[in-house]
Amino acid sequence: MTISTSLPISENEFQAIKARYQAAGQDHLFTFFEELGPTEQQSLYQQLLEFDVERINQIYHKAIEGAAKQEECNVEPLSEQVFDSVLTASPQSLKTWETLGLTMIAQGKVAVILMAGGQGTRLGSSDPKGCYDINLPSKKSLFQLQAERILRLQTLARQYKKPTDPAESIIPWYIMTSGPTHQPTVDYFKKHNFFGLKEENIYFFEQGTLPCLTMDGKIILESKSKVAIAPDGNGGIYAAVQNKGVIADLKKRGILYSHCYCVDNCLAKVADPVFIGYCVSKQTDCGVKVVGKAAPEEPVGVVCRRNGNYGVVEYSEISKEVSERRKADGSLAFGAANIANHFFSTEFLERVPTFASQLEYHIAKKKIKYVDLQTGEVVAPTSNSGMKLECFVFDVFPYAKSLSVLEVDRKEEFSPLKNAPGSGADCPETSRRDIIAQHARFIINAGGHINGDLNDPLVQFELSPWVSYGGEGLQDIVQNKTITLPAIIETKQDLIRLAL
Repeated sequence: MTISTSLPISENEFQAIKARYQAAGQDHLFTFFEELGPTEQQSLYQQLLEFDVERINQIYHKAIEGAAKQEECNVEPLSEQVFDSVLTASPQSLKTWETLGLTMIAQGKVAVILMAGGQGTRLGSSDPKGCYDINLPSKKSLFQLQAERILRLQTLARQYKKPTDPAESIIPWYIMTSGPTHQPTVDYFKKHNFFGLKEENIYFFEQGTLPCLTMDGKIILESKSKVAIAPDGNGGIYAAVQNKGVIADLKKRGILYSHCYCVDNCLAKVADPVFIGYCVSKQTDCGVKVVGKAAPEEPVGVVCRRNGNYGVVEYSEISKEVSERRKADGSLAFGAANIANHFFSTEFLERVPTFASQLEYHIAKKKIKYVDLQTGEVVAPTSNSGMKLECFVFDVFPYAKSLSVLEVDRKEEFSPLKNAPGSGADCPETSRRDIIAQHARFIINAGGHINGDLNDPLVQFELSPWVSYGGEGLQDIVQNKTITLPAIIETKQDLIRLAL
């Protein structure tokens, strides 16, 4: 086989990589190499150089073995030792956890890791999901709402250390993107001046990818010069934080704990001090935030013990009888709904490579465009032609030395954006409704009143997270006063002006 003389690689280098792929049974990827021009040859060579082909084969065989086992899923509810709920915890416990969390933030020991690789495809947008406008009166995107929560928390935490301490209370924000969303995300933040945060405290990094495979484990060529690839699932965050310098940056900054969550939840309490403090108080290395299942038949994964280890069991994996089982207090025995919201110690994130080879990837069968190796023609299949391999965030739970689960109030903390406008559930309209309803509760719980129809789908009311993260700091201003709609409160000055 000949390579173009204009390529910046030697014949020996080329033969070495070809031999590796041959030994791995993947040398079909060189089928069209001689036909390609120098640029295409270089592009394919570079792609193949970056793959760990032996690891890809290992992942495939482990995934196939796992799928073939189809072992019975023996599930047990979470024990009281690892589970607590903000709904039943004493006010004293909540205040203790919050104080500890804010103290950790004040000391610069807490970071935020955001999983933001998704596009808004199902929402009718090709932009990164975090850029999506849920039609709030202010037109703020999900990214901006979350940035303002970080800004507010940094200000609150400053009072948890002495004024003579010159160090800033910084919450670094590590944002995991994907190939298609990386540059648009970076550009979006630059365009909006990082929403008031300092650029040096925001770290963008891409999640990894894996080649798509045929059902018998062969890497798929999507064109003569390009391998078909797909993101490696949200569990790819563990390899990405290792490979993209995130852990090194955490250690350089002295970060001990990270809060990790998904971009599509408009109610996400970013760097939640209560959750941070709870996990730190229990010396947790891997913490999970959950909400109570709305009903036994709600199709969500549940955090529990499966086959003796902590993990997540999908709705489809348990019987109707198990899903309906109740505890003595009447609550669902398997009611801890997973919302992809986690706490990690930096030590735990550092430890993941020691057991990464044992993690089982999950097979997602898909219609994947491919090149016919005989004819060279591109085929767009009408049925599943191959597989993508994914790892999930919760796949690491069995390896935690100390796992803790905290249940939170769904209406205060979970409103995912999954579906197209007008879907009626988990859509832009429900996100808008839920965040405005929360803002109204903040005012009412602080002793204020709101004059206007809050049930109007187009109600013009909003309270910036920059003014109040979780309802704090309002009582002195709004108690026994009335805010008349429309009211868009961006600053404390707006609040004072509108509370009459």
